[in-house]
Amino acid sequence: MKERIAAAMDIFTQPKHFKLRLFLEGNLIGVCTGLVIALFRFLLELSEEWQPAFYAYLRENPLATIGWFTVLAGIGYVLCWIVRRDGMTSGSGIPQIKGILAGQMHMNWARVLVLKFIGAVLGIGAGLSLGREGPSVQLGACVGQGIGRLGHRSRAENRYLLTAGAGAGLAAAFNAPLAGVIFCLEELTKNFSPLVLMGAIAATVTSTTVTQVFFGMQPVFHLGDIPVARTGDIYLLIVILGIFVGVLGLAFNRMLTISLDAYAHAPLCDWQKPIVPLFTAGILGFVLPQVLGGGSRLVDSLVVTDYSLLMLLVLLAGKFFFTMLCFGSGVPGGIFLPMLVLGSVGGAVFAQLAVVLGLMDPVWTVDCIVFGMAAYFAAVVKSPVTGAILIMEMTGSFDHMLALILVSMTAYLVADLTDGLPVYDMLLSRSLALRDKIASRIRGHRIMAEISVGEGSLLAAARIMDIKWPGSGLLVNVRRGTEELVPTGSLQLQAGDYLYVFIDAGAVPQLQGLAGERIAAPPVEAPKE
Repeated sequence: MKERIAAAMDIFTQPKHFKLRLFLEGNLIGVCTGLVIALFRFLLELSEEWQPAFYAYLRENPLATIGWFTVLAGIGYVLCWIVRRDGMTSGSGIPQIKGILAGQMHMNWARVLVLKFIGAVLGIGAGLSLGREGPSVQLGACVGQGIGRLGHRSRAENRYLLTAGAGAGLAAAFNAPLAGVIFCLEELTKNFSPLVLMGAIAATVTSTTVTQVFFGMQPVFHLGDIPVARTGDIYLLIVILGIFVGVLGLAFNRMLTISLDAYAHAPLCDWQKPIVPLFTAGILGFVLPQVLGGGSRLVDSLVVTDYSLLMLLVLLAGKFFFTMLCFGSGVPGGIFLPMLVLGSVGGAVFAQLAVVLGLMDPVWTVDCIVFGMAAYFAAVVKSPVTGAILIMEMTGSFDHMLALILVSMTAYLVADLTDGLPVYDMLLSRSLALRDKIASRIRGHRIMAEISVGEGSLLAAARIMDIKWPGSGLLVNVRRGTEELVPTGSLQLQAGDYLYVFIDAGAVPQLQGLAGERIAAPPVEAPKE
């Protein structure tokens, strides 16, 4: 134990050397993650290309339909086996990564890497309304953790490498390096740490560069020229759009919970649950093929196809309920891309209504589609900055940052009024409640936690000797700006300090609670005489 503590202290008392190593390791993670995600994207895009021709063939050969549904049943059985083999492969993968970083889950990186890859390709390739981003984040995290484990890095360093890999996975999936970095800071760690930033920047830029070798530099969505919003009238409409899409997003988390509960209590065997959405996908391939898969092609079609308002409402409802049916089954696959698709269709619905009512010129329709994606993401995930930057990079609309931030913050505030949890935090809470089935809880080991002292927190202005550290915590180092401080008992902490605490993994949430920013209570008026 003393040797481990000494090793950890040596790392954190030499920040320049440690940052350089994180940068170099981040580049290695970026290369490996980029290659994995490039193959992942290629297989999924290949499946999107063959689906229309394949279902056209089935229409002309009805007997072949029986064989296709037999194949779908086989895929369902394989997906069930994968989730049984390792529960960490279930669902998106982002809640699991958040659980690992919180010290509440652990992951066999090699097994999850292989099984998640196979499961996501089979499920999404068969037409399930699931996204590639969640699996990409988890695959990248597996690569980062694997490089750390193979290099015999400390648990503290492994956390930084895992985070860098997760950001690299998102960046490679969507050709969005900046969004990958912000995702690491705003969603995964909720901590703007220079150490997280060092590894994440290196990994995301490198992984994006690798995937661009195979797929080019064009954005994921192909929406053509997007008019730049510069007038006050359109900004008022953007606020109204944020409210409209934010209200649509309120139903997402609630319906997701209902779907998960319904599958949990359904009188179905485990192997039957994936077959329900797979057979539904087989039927929708004939009647509503636009809602199959992640949905990036549906977003592109909104610009070139003159859908009626009724058809847009059908697409919105069909994509929404089919996504719930797919994700609730627990098969490998994310909700990131389906969320963006729902936001784009919601934006298209808003645009048609605004044009009919004479509130908007039709030229702004494509803007509503773009802004709708950012608004829906902000309402559901509650990460408005990540959403705005992600949509900017995915659409190539770099002149719309102000409008994207405005619509994202509006939708975020609408969702925040309900006091609901962000979707990935909600899913993580469910995973921890059911950890005996889908994850293993870490007991008895200690990690190095990096914590930022929030304004008005219980640690701000407290002396180290007066603090009761949870989980037998040992404060190793204090960083204040660029200065490294010796953690003596008389040292008084300040808001903005970064603390490095050697602590029981399960006590990390308590430590985060101590360091978290608190809102001051309003003054109490004295009673009148």
